This record gives sequence, C-alpha cells and structure tokens, in this order.
Amino acid sequence: MKNKAKVGVLALGRTTFDVPYAQEMLAQAWQVLKGMDIELVGEPALQFDAESALQMLPALKQADLDLLLILQVTFTDASLTLEVVRDFPVPTAMWSFPEARTGGRLRLNSFCGVNLACHALSREAINVQTLHGLPDDSRVVNELQQLAQAAAIVKRFKQAKVMVIGEHPLGFDACNYNQQQLKHQFGVEITRQPVLEFIDEVKALPDSMADAPYARRAKDFPNLAEMDQTATRKTLKVYSALREKAQREGYTGIAVRCWPDFFTDYGCAACGALALMNEDKVPCGCEADMFGVLSSLMAQWASGNAAFNTDLVDIDPQDNSVVFWHCGQAPIEMADRDGPVQATIHSNRKLPLLSEFALKPGRITLCRITQGEGKLRLMLAGGEMIKAPLAFSGTAGTARLDVDADTYRQRLIAAGMEHHTSLVYGEHRPLLRKVANLLGLDVIELT
Repeated sequence: MKNKAKVGVLALGRTTFDVPYAQEMLAQAWQVLKGMDIELVGEPALQFDAESALQMLPALKQADLDLLLILQVTFTDASLTLEVVRDFPVPTAMWSFPEARTGGRLRLNSFCGVNLACHALSREAINVQTLHGLPDDSRVVNELQQLAQAAAIVKRFKQAKVMVIGEHPLGFDACNYNQQQLKHQFGVEITRQPVLEFIDEVKALPDSMADAPYARRAKDFPNLAEMDQTATRKTLKVYSALREKAQREGYTGIAVRCWPDFFTDYGCAACGALALMNEDKVPCGCEADMFGVLSSLMAQWASGNAAFNTDLVDIDPQDNSVVFWHCGQAPIEMADRDGPVQATIHSNRKLPLLSEFALKPGRITLCRITQGEGKLRLMLAGGEMIKAPLAFSGTAGTARLDVDADTYRQRLIAAGMEHHTSLVYGEHRPLLRKVANLLGLDVIELT
C-alpha cells in the first residue's frame, strides 16, 4: 500500500491508580508508536476524565483516520469508552498492558478496563479489536501494524468505485451480486453500463488509441507482429477505453462481460485489455465478476502487487499439484522469464489478443470473497507456485498447496466456492484475516 495507515490515539487512565507508572507506560508505548510505519494522530497525554477525553474527539474525527487506538493505560469504567466508540466512524482497537506480579499493589489493572468495555460494547453489537502486551513486545507491535493496514484496506473499500460492463453470462451464478449488500458490507459504489454501449464507445475512438499500448506490448511480446493486426489493435483500443474510463470517472476496478460480445460484436478478445488493466493495478474481472474484482482489490492492497483472477482447472492427486489458469490475463509481472512470454489467440474463439506465459515459482496467497452457501465469507489458501512448463495455452501456473491437491478440491466444493479465485504472490493471510474480521466476514481456510 502506498500511503501509511493513519492511527488516532486516545489514552485513558484514572488518578486512583499509580499515575507516575501509568505515565511511564504511556511514554514507552508512544515511542513505539512513533517508530511504526503509521501516521500518528493524537497526544501522549493521559485523559483522566470524560470531559478531557471528549474534547479530543472532534480533532480525531476530522483527521480522516483509518483506525482509532485506545490505550487503556489503567482501569476505567466502560461509560466513557462506550460514548467514544459508539459513533466513531472507523474501527477501534484497545491496547491493555500487563504488569509484574509483585504481591503488592495492582498498579494499572489495565486489562480489566478493556474487558469491562468490550462487554458493554458487545451488548450494542459493536466489535473492537484488542491487543495485550508491553510496549516492547514485538508480537503486539506487529499485530498492531497489520491491524492498521487492515483498517486502511477497509477504508479503501468505502472509497472504492467499481463499474460493471454488461451482465454475467447465463449460468454463471458465481458472478452475480447484490448491489445493496455490497454497499452495506463494503461501502463500495457500483455503476453499470450495457456491454454493447461500451463497445460502441470503443468503436468511436480513433484507431490511434491503440498506438501506445501496441508499443508497450511489442516490447513484451516478440511475436506481436504475427497476430492478426486488426483484431490485436481492437483489443488494445478496448484497453485504452477502459483505462480512460477508469481515470476519468475514478474507477478502482471494472468487471467486464468479456464473451461472447467482444468476439461477436467487435471481432477481438477482451482478455489482453484486461491483462493490461491488471498490470496497471486497476483489476478487471472477466465474465462481469464483481466479487472477482473486489477480491483482487483486497489481495492487491494487502500485497502491494497486481492480482490474477484465475480458475482452478486441473488437479493431479498423484503429482499432488493443481493448475490455476485463465485465458490470458495474468499480469506480466507474474511471468516466468525462463520460458516463453508472448502473444497468443483465444483457444476457443481463435482471435487475439491474449498474453501467454507460465507463472513464476514462489509463495502464493489465494483469496475470494465468496457467496457460497448463501452468505458472504472470505476464502483463504496458501501454497507454492512451482517451476513447470506452461500447462495450458494462455496464462497458467502449476502449484503445490499447503494441503494435498485432492483435499483442496474436496474442501473447495464442500464450501460452495466460486470458480474464480484471486491469486497474488507472497504470504498475506494474516493481514487478510484481519481485514475479514473488520468487515464482519467469516473466514474459510481451505489449506
């Protein structure tokens, strides 16, 4: 993610506890927070009463925070926390501090304050995240860093604007969605456009709109000149139209009905245009798959890398491997440069432009916001993309997952998973679990 997460801090305490020790603990925590990769908002000052704490709220609310962090430095009752959190516009975390078991005075009683507050909040169906540990506990610091990143991703969803071009193909129920549910759960704004209307917009563009992307692809694909040039340039005009629409209207992702319309009504494949958009980090899902776009955005924001909305197309229980594939829209950063990286035609419709390469070896994370079993959840899985020849034409990678291949197949089907899964390189499940928690999504772990 480009921008640091913005974290607002409110420190609570009571004068009936060991104030000098509480101030020392707060100073240590503040130094740790200053050293984290976050933008810090607030003051390292204990608020001992409701009046002083509530005076801090307007500035915190106006700061466009990603996360509110309450430092429960000593015990306080739940009334103030409830008043602060109830109407706060972003997720809240509470940090409590352990203390030495000396046989003497309980100097902070910090955790009990968090416990009391969380109970009161739960009675109003308000969920907060909790951390417990000393300021020098690296486990707590790492968890807080991830929590701040997760909260920033949640806010990005609320600011996201996604377009759907056309309806999903008949029988592709995996690609449908409820627009009101998306707005309620994620805050995403959705706009729609008929696919033939969009194609007419592309046709009306000057042919020169294909020139710049053609030059870009010519550097990537040594065989580009061997493709049908008319169809190839049409695909690249589609890309220019998508890119211009995203830039002009502020779309963070676009779901496109890619077939049959682009083949039958324009004479090219949309896949190559979607690949370029994915490389530009404006995910474009084929088959008008809205949740594919949202899943790719989540994976992209968590990893900082481009995502690939892919199908699981082959399972080999003997070799214990699986193949993730799609026609030709994987971002080129995923290519295994030891093998061919080239242009190709659609395997069924025989028209360009598609990318063709095997995926590079490396750790992968799979995620999907799923509607399986009639409820929104987040599917997560992990594995290793292995070095292997291209399994099928287009873009494909052979992987060994963290469970054996047939177990993965059985779990996938049992969970009612969609056929599309977003794939990114790296291990990002700990962060994605926190995103799911903040969004109120149960997590399905397939590996």
